[in-house]
Amino acid sequence: MSPKACVIGAGPNGLAAAIVLAQAGLRVDVLEAEAIPGGAVRTLGLTLPGFRHDFGSAVYPLAAGSPFFSSLPLGDYGLEWIHSPAVVAHPLDDGTAVVLERDLSLAKSSLGQDGAAWSDLMQPFVEYWNEFVAEAMHPLPFFPRHPWLMARFGVLAVQPASMLVRRFQNERTRALFAGFAAHSFLSLGEALSGAFGMLMGISAHAVGWPIARGGAQSLTNALCGVLSNLGGKVVASSPVRSLEGLSEYDLFLCDVSPQNLIEIMGGELSRGYKLRLSSFRHGPGVFKVDYALNSPAPWKATECAQAATVHVGGSSGEIAKSEAAVRNGEVADRPFVLVAQPSLFDDTRAPAGKHTLWAYCHVPYGSTVNMIERIEAQIERFAPGFRDCVLARNVLFPADLERMDANLAGGDVSAGILDARQILFRPTSRQYATSARNIYLCSASTPPGAGVHGMCGYHAARMALSRLDRRS
Repeated sequence: MSPKACVIGAGPNGLAAAIVLAQAGLRVDVLEAEAIPGGAVRTLGLTLPGFRHDFGSAVYPLAAGSPFFSSLPLGDYGLEWIHSPAVVAHPLDDGTAVVLERDLSLAKSSLGQDGAAWSDLMQPFVEYWNEFVAEAMHPLPFFPRHPWLMARFGVLAVQPASMLVRRFQNERTRALFAGFAAHSFLSLGEALSGAFGMLMGISAHAVGWPIARGGAQSLTNALCGVLSNLGGKVVASSPVRSLEGLSEYDLFLCDVSPQNLIEIMGGELSRGYKLRLSSFRHGPGVFKVDYALNSPAPWKATECAQAATVHVGGSSGEIAKSEAAVRNGEVADRPFVLVAQPSLFDDTRAPAGKHTLWAYCHVPYGSTVNMIERIEAQIERFAPGFRDCVLARNVLFPADLERMDANLAGGDVSAGILDARQILFRPTSRQYATSARNIYLCSASTPPGAGVHGMCGYHAARMALSRLDRRS
């Protein structure tokens, strides 16, 4: 009889790991603590009846471009990507906005004097997206199949975003790139912050930044459907606190944080491994607000209504100042705010004529500071009258996010800071493997890190299968 595997956690990485194992013929159960699977990829009724809000992630460039997810027939299980007319909008104080087109040639034209520099920076990786993304999401170290392409990216990726923006003459383009780089949770003067700016820009042109019709839950439901068709199953409301009662399983893959792995599997892990795991460093957290609106956000720059994602932060200097404050353990007076407005393009999210909006800013790990006034002041800055549109709001402090998804420790949606000290060996030099031969870690705290792409689970499951084959 084939081995039986237990995957702990039904987030995108746990489900990806389970699918890989089931494809290999293993019997697989996924045990999920919450009543609804998905982790940070869930859609919940957080405000008023009829309003559907994405609890965590809302926009999916890496899911749409994921080498593993792209290999699955997710459309057969109800997943439909929706692309807004523009990828992202970045409003500015003069009442205009930088709007990025998905088509790189159109973006080159719209960015004016910086169009050629933008195109030169992005084009090689957009043109060879499939080759690039497979290797960009491969655990390090390895020898790439496309060494020149990856070497070119590496030279750019190690640079701070504050250096890369100097390629652009116009502050509008600098602000656009700074907003992309702010997804890193790093100070924009830190090494590797440029990598995130590059990845966000490349993906914008290669695959777009789509939303899922019906919300994030549609992606989770599609992954669960694929797994079910392979004979695996997800058992919700089944928290795992120890291995007691789980003797039927031969193999464990854990979509959990490093600290939760110690709590669950501590008795099975060596003292040395637990010490190394406990030194894993988390990044800043987020403070998130979900809004039910009686009308769309009244952006001064009307072109902002063409994008599902809006970066609210002003100039590149302001964004850099905001992110530097957070990395120094402080809250920003004028935070960089990420906004998603899915109901403009998906009428399943709110009652007719009403809308949803999702916003968050970065805060120090575990922060208890209420950022609602700062967030709304930033939105009002570019959308005066926004508060008058609000029917209801749901506020999530970092502790609330962790309570609703244990993987979001301290509100850290990046599952551990991806800085120069922690990018190579994440969370330890063993990466997915632990000191126990039948226990593996497959959460976003492993390579390639944060983002809804499933590649952490994919690589962890591949490693587990290769070791099973060697033992058999």
